[in-house]
Amino acid sequence: MYLYYSFYAEMNMPNESSLPDVEAVRALLRQVVDPEMAINIVDLGLIYHIDVSSQRVRIEMTMTSLACPMGQMIVDDANDVLAQALPEGCEPEITLVWNPPWDPAMMSERSRRELGWGDQ
Repeated sequence: MYLYYSFYAEMNMPNESSLPDVEAVRALLRQVVDPEMAINIVDLGLIYHIDVSSQRVRIEMTMTSLACPMGQMIVDDANDVLAQALPEGCEPEITLVWNPPWDPAMMSERSRRELGWGDQ
């Protein structure tokens, strides 16, 4: 029984070549838009850290404020986008962090210009 389980577990583990790299994960997360700002969460500067391993894609991200009313929806959307793209056996894990606090200077230059905050 153990031999069968070990073989089955190995067969369902994603191999390194099927895993996205950090930039591919970042590209996936660009599909997730903050509905209040109408800018994707990467260009908004909400993604602080991405770590890809064979079993998990760990994301540390923040919101524009502690009281962001769309926070859970944004996290759910990010989880959905990642879950659809990751190979079987590799799970997204998103952690909200508040340090450092988000600041408009974390946005991409293009996003700041779109919002009229070009000199931030």
